[in-house]
Amino acid sequence: MVQQHHSLIEYNRKRDFTKTSEPKGAARRSKPGKLFLIQKHDATRLHYDFRLEWKGVLKSWAVTRGPSINPQDKRLAVRTEDHPLAYGDFEGTIPEDQYGGGTVMLWDTGWWEPDNDPDEGLKEGKLKFHIHGQRLRGGWTLVRMKSREGEKRENWLLIKEDDEDADPDGESLLTENTTSVKTGRSMEEIASGRGETKAHIWQSNKSTAENVKAGAVATENAPPRPSAKMQTGTKPAFQRPQLATLVSGAPAGEDWLNEVKFDGYRLMVAIGKGGVTCFTRTGLDWTEKFPDIVEGFSKLDCKSALIDGEAVAASETGSKFSALQKALKSGGETRFYAFDLLHLDGKDLRGKPLTARKRVLKTLIETLGGSRSVQYSEHVQGNGEKVFQAMCRAGQEGIIAKRADAPYREGRVGSWLKIKCTKRQEFVIGGYSPSDKRGRAFASLLVGAYQGGKFVYQGRVGTGFDEDMMADLASCFAKLKIDKPAFDAVPREIARGAVWLKPKLVAEIDFTEFTDDGHIRHGAFEGLREDKEATAVTLESEKPVSTKSVRKNAAEREAPSTASTSKTTTKRKETDAEGDVLGIRISHADRLLFSDPDITKIDLARYYGVVADRMLPFAARHPASILRCPQGPDHQCFYQKHAGDGFPDEIHQVPIEESDGDVANYLYVDDAKGLVAAVQMGTIEFHIWGSTIDRLDAADRLVFDLDPDPSVTFETVKTAAVALRETLEDIGLKSVAMVSGGKGIHIIVPLSRKAAWEDAKAFAKALSVRIADQDPDHYIATMSKAKRKGRIFIDWLRNERGATAVAPYSIRARKSGPVATPVTWEELTGLDAANSFHIPDILGRIDNGNDPWAEARDWKQSITKAMLKAAGAES
Repeated sequence: MVQQHHSLIEYNRKRDFTKTSEPKGAARRSKPGKLFLIQKHDATRLHYDFRLEWKGVLKSWAVTRGPSINPQDKRLAVRTEDHPLAYGDFEGTIPEDQYGGGTVMLWDTGWWEPDNDPDEGLKEGKLKFHIHGQRLRGGWTLVRMKSREGEKRENWLLIKEDDEDADPDGESLLTENTTSVKTGRSMEEIASGRGETKAHIWQSNKSTAENVKAGAVATENAPPRPSAKMQTGTKPAFQRPQLATLVSGAPAGEDWLNEVKFDGYRLMVAIGKGGVTCFTRTGLDWTEKFPDIVEGFSKLDCKSALIDGEAVAASETGSKFSALQKALKSGGETRFYAFDLLHLDGKDLRGKPLTARKRVLKTLIETLGGSRSVQYSEHVQGNGEKVFQAMCRAGQEGIIAKRADAPYREGRVGSWLKIKCTKRQEFVIGGYSPSDKRGRAFASLLVGAYQGGKFVYQGRVGTGFDEDMMADLASCFAKLKIDKPAFDAVPREIARGAVWLKPKLVAEIDFTEFTDDGHIRHGAFEGLREDKEATAVTLESEKPVSTKSVRKNAAEREAPSTASTSKTTTKRKETDAEGDVLGIRISHADRLLFSDPDITKIDLARYYGVVADRMLPFAARHPASILRCPQGPDHQCFYQKHAGDGFPDEIHQVPIEESDGDVANYLYVDDAKGLVAAVQMGTIEFHIWGSTIDRLDAADRLVFDLDPDPSVTFETVKTAAVALRETLEDIGLKSVAMVSGGKGIHIIVPLSRKAAWEDAKAFAKALSVRIADQDPDHYIATMSKAKRKGRIFIDWLRNERGATAVAPYSIRARKSGPVATPVTWEELTGLDAANSFHIPDILGRIDNGNDPWAEARDWKQSITKAMLKAAGAES
């Protein structure tokens, strides 16, 4: 006979088990691990019963409004009686005349792990733990509130930890998940008994063991959750993929996730109503080429999804591009390695950190139950060099290192790096040297790449072909022959006797090195790339691993034309001409915004599209205030921080509680399209908060704006900037410099999002006041213009919640459109003014790989108590 557990006496006392189908209270040994579950309970009022297994029973709380994944939300959780473990399988309807009468749904299940001693936490009133559920994940805390005199019930608060599983949109968890994780039924279906078998209902005349067994059967026979044959959500559209930057070595540190660099075709797989679609990296529909992968994804447990990954030839020894080519030709088996999740069930995940996206992706792929054709791409956190060496020894192509905390952004933005074991690149075939051997169609291929708009000869490739491949290539060549070479120039000895081809075919080539004259040595053919346009093939050069600079990709971005940025005195007439930048329609595209150099509205849109790679690492997902000048900067302009009706989808909104207690929707952008969409609305300048939307109360930077009186020379301002840098270094903080585009210099201290605004403001104020007190002839720390005569105002007021500062690379709405430009400290000493840079200058810097703040992206620093003390602030 099962003994009644002492903590379940109250549970049993409240129930008449001859009427209710709930299980009788008895303790039992659970399966390994600690059970976690939430039951949605529509009783006197709707609430969510939060339960954690501990010492043979379920410790329980009634969360009146349901859990929230926004760390700012503190949800009331009323402690209730302990429940038996068997209750973890219960879903059904409790009779109205019974305790807790109403409908119960099994809303989430999983397991939990305590971060502190549960007995101690329950006793002291603070229980910290991590949840591994189907819907709830990450760190959580239960905190007991102080009881009022005479109050019998225990009131606790359920609070989400501020981690990668948190989301400012806390309510979305409840609004987007309205069905049972056990049976897939809604509350209405459970209440009406639809889709229910007897096995779903706890029977009072059966033992707990029999009910548990029946519950297991019910799970097997229950209607499935939206899955394989129920992919009914709107299928996501093609998304341009994020690309990796070639670097010379693996990055160090735990901030990087290191994955295998697969040797295949990059695919973007869209799933939803209408089936599975496989897109190439350029958006071609290659669904028919990969039947194995399509079949694998057809069983995925979701309504809709967009998954990024690589298709390879199925092999247990690694991926080879040549093997994939043969598999596609012969109908051989292919396999897809999924490494990123962009959309799931209608929710855009691109703004989430990579670690969070991969965690959800892994859980999603596991629903396939060990599919051969669709697999999850594992990673190793940190130890980049060791992982790289291991991959090279194993014969792999290399590794891809990805920033663990980075969102997903199209194009090359520096947060994905590729490190290759061998030299391998794409080249375009521009001709071949005939062979004098019988049965051999050619002796070698003549290949090149595009550089500066010219098709440049890069060398010969004479190995890597089997008979079938040579025959296929010869057949392709017959249709592409031309009389003269498309190459800009070819060495005379190579040109002699060569057959020339239209530069249409893209080949993957392995080689050992480039010679001094820029030609490849020991080139070996790996296969044709049908997923890339020949005109998009440019040489990749390895960048130092510490450098995050990324050159503009001409195939993917539009730069302002040189014609429109040339100086002219001709009066222009505005028309209603339209243009398109990154898919955003630009009205009044030729409206002249600035002169000397001339910058039109579409030039400005293209500029922000190009500069996004440099700007967004410091400005994305920050609440923003934009300066809008609908008719141009010479006309009326106004600042706007609240998102309004009719704003484009590319400009996002986040609700923020303001100082007066009201909540307003603030605007922010998280990709290049958002910047361009803002320009279409007449935006010239972007000003940003010093914190991100997912951690509004933690500063991710300090800003010291050195704002000089008009009588102060720029040389004096530069001297002040260097002095402030040295003062910060003495305290233990590294800083970067930005010329404002006006008269001053911003000294910016990147932080690790740990400092509360109170500390950030106290530090900035104390340090500024101290400097002004020590040298009152040159500095002032108050806003008074009257007292500023001949001095530099150290503006520390930008370091508080809600304050903004101009974003790096933002245009300023001033004569000629100067740019707020990041500079190196060495470069600063040679500048003549803070408004020295304009759009053509910035584009040139990007083309030259100039990225002054590249290393600052990796800095990990925060404000310590010792630093507060050193600055003169009270800790």
